Amino acid sequence: MGLAVIGMIAGMVLGFAGYFGGFGAFLLVAALGAVGFVVGRFLEGDLDVDDFFRTREDRER
Repeated sequence: MGLAVIGMIAGMVLGFAGYFGGFGAFLLVAALGAVGFVVGRFLEGDLDVDDFFRTREDRER
């Protein structure tokens, strides 16, 4: 499945959440989607835990 299709599905889910649940449900679905995205990238190996805790000086080296 292409990234455009996944993005379209995510947009439709957010739209349904906003329409049927209101703005609070929209924010909840968006926040949980962002958390799921980060966890998925971490499990795939694209992210490292150190990326979140490095200082600016450590990144320049």
